[in-house]
Amino acid sequence: MSYTALYRKWRPDEFEEVKGQGHIVTTLKNQITHDRIGHAYLFCGTRGTGKTTIARLFAKAVNCEHPLEDGSPCNECPTCKAISAGTALNVIEIDAASNNGVDSIREIRDGVQYSPTEGKYKVYIIDEVHNLSGAAFNAMLKTLEEPPSYVIFILATTESHKIPITISSRCQRYDFMRIQPEDIAGRLSQIAKAEGIGATPDALELVAELGDGSMRDALSLLDQCAAFGYEELNTGLVTEIVGIADPKTLFAIADAVAEGNTKEALLQTDGFLRQGKEVQNFLEEL
Repeated sequence: MSYTALYRKWRPDEFEEVKGQGHIVTTLKNQITHDRIGHAYLFCGTRGTGKTTIARLFAKAVNCEHPLEDGSPCNECPTCKAISAGTALNVIEIDAASNNGVDSIREIRDGVQYSPTEGKYKVYIIDEVHNLSGAAFNAMLKTLEEPPSYVIFILATTESHKIPITISSRCQRYDFMRIQPEDIAGRLSQIAKAEGIGATPDALELVAELGDGSMRDALSLLDQCAAFGYEELNTGLVTEIVGIADPKTLFAIADAVAEGNTKEALLQTDGFLRQGKEVQNFLEEL
């Protein structure tokens, strides 16, 4: 069997596993329990903060045959299992980066006319929706404004400023926050333990910091580090594998700059760059 990346293998399967977005999870669960489900949602935020994950969980929750009292999906019924496996016909995911033309939206417009074959709702998840062309957005307007009662649109974007006001005004907007390093580190610790990846707490904290608020990026970095096969991952190994400067080098350069010692600053920087490390990472760390 082919290897599955950690960020895919450990994608949250229930609302409680989602980190850093409690305000959004609580609101969506309340909508489900009080039967106040909207017809269009706009999920905004940086990469790896859980937009698509929560969209899938919400699609599962509104279609669950035996939902829990708090609005969470049961994850046991055939509908939940089909959505988790990506085989549900009533949950349609579209990548607007590669399907950004008016024809793609026309297909959606034609598809909403047919009620779901299973479950209560037909859910359209359009990822990176800001990539749609102007004509595509115009074609979506009418459908987004007055969709059938069994249709829900969830639009996800990392660049909300590119969404026309005519579209955003028809949606409930939710802003996803960057995930705090301590929340990422806690999740990394759980996954490392389950996967048998030896790592010191400091190493996991460094990986969490390097994730820059993105759980997906942090998990990809942990995957990269684990692939080197070290018995125990530490901060030194992380800096070496990821290609960032170790703290001693950073402080040496910073001290040289503070003292106005141009020669020493350039020598330290040259030594670092000769190791083939990434300049952008170095500047961000500095």
